[in-house]
Amino acid sequence: MTTFRVGVIGAGSIAQSHLTAYAQNPDVELIAVADMNHERAQQVAEQYGARRAYADPHELLADPEIDGVSICTWNNSHASWAIAAVEAGKHVLVEKPISRTLEEAEELQRVAEAHDRVVQVGFVRRHSPNCQVLKSFIDAGDLGEIYYAKASCLRRAGNPGGRFADKEVSGGGPLLDIGIHVLDLCWYLMGSPKVVAVSGNTYDKLGSRGNITTMPRYKAADYDPDRNSVEDLANAVIRFENGASLLLDCSYSLHATKDSIDVSIYGDKGGAELEPSLSIATELHDSIVNIEPQISSRTFEFGVGFANEIQNFVDASLGRGESIAPAWHGVEIVRILEAIYESAAQGEEISVA
Repeated sequence: MTTFRVGVIGAGSIAQSHLTAYAQNPDVELIAVADMNHERAQQVAEQYGARRAYADPHELLADPEIDGVSICTWNNSHASWAIAAVEAGKHVLVEKPISRTLEEAEELQRVAEAHDRVVQVGFVRRHSPNCQVLKSFIDAGDLGEIYYAKASCLRRAGNPGGRFADKEVSGGGPLLDIGIHVLDLCWYLMGSPKVVAVSGNTYDKLGSRGNITTMPRYKAADYDPDRNSVEDLANAVIRFENGASLLLDCSYSLHATKDSIDVSIYGDKGGAELEPSLSIATELHDSIVNIEPQISSRTFEFGVGFANEIQNFVDASLGRGESIAPAWHGVEIVRILEAIYESAAQGEEISVA
């Protein structure tokens, strides 16, 4: 097989990023788009050159021309549609988080292994060139043993509302939406160690911040300032089997002076800041030295990460390479996230089996 034939379930904003990358990939043929809003599915299919549009994703999964599927639906259906796709014989790229709960994630992993299908998780930031450059330094041993990391993503103006503010749909607030990105980057760069203990906190002091009018922010199509059942801040100390630790905080709404993102890792030979730009700290000739790898500014564009992610999925599905975000990685990240919520609910550190 030299052409990978693709269907996309969901036609919302995240699906547009997948569809753009698929449409620009010479190894891919777009076959179909499915969305519960059939009119939107038809419009998006025409926009990206897909042959067919379905209102029922089951019809897309039954399409014999489709080899692989992107799952771009709400969080509460990620696992169920991914399982259905695998059972239909399709390779799967499922958006993060892989599921709302650890139970759902582990079931998906069992199904994927039983059917010998590629299931890749949409950790798109892993595929950015700055992350891959830093990974090459780490793999070469230039930073030594990684023993500490910091992951932070803080916003000020409030949550996007709609499904993002509905715990039944999303599974959680900023922890599952934006915190997962920085958590995953650190965990991936640390070598994906096994978690053994988590001490977490969550807060819902500020709510949706629907009163804020001076700072524009993304709002879901079904935004309602009076509906909000998720946390506005989460933080955690995460301990790993190898003795390493990770400090995490994330928020939709915080009385901070600016929005910020920080992804930093530290080893016994050097450290690095990945966000907001890549910089490596080490020692040379008895001096502390900062190294700034020269990476084209274009490589930081969001679309480049999706293009690389889609290429990795295609290559893995065609047997030309391995996914750098396999299903078990998605399971382990959900294990950590669930442990943070459990620790916060119990008010104490918990051990993770």
